Amino acid sequence: MKNKTKRRRKSRKTVTESSGNVFADLGLPNPEQELLKAQLILQIYRILKDSGMTQTEIAGILGVQRPQVSLLMRNRAGSFSVGRLMEFLTALRRDVQNCSAASA
Repeated sequence: MKNKTKRRRKSRKTVTESSGNVFADLGLPNPEQELLKAQLILQIYRILKDSGMTQTEIAGILGVQRPQVSLLMRNRAGSFSVGRLMEFLTALRRDVQNCSAASA
């Protein structure tokens, strides 16, 4: 029986340094707005996770249906605008400072 060994080819991988905005790096439209939404959703997620409230209770505070809270908790909130996400933070009694032109 012959010993079959495969030779591994050494491949060179190119690494590109990030611009700091993964959405821009991927060439997605409106990368600044998408980054801002991601940051807002992360803040909302942390607040909701630490609150100990049920999704139904949270839905009442935010003025949305429970499935929308579920989407927020799973970072699937693409349908929410930056303005709406800021309203959620306000409803959760958090100060919101709009310091990005992307939200305009």
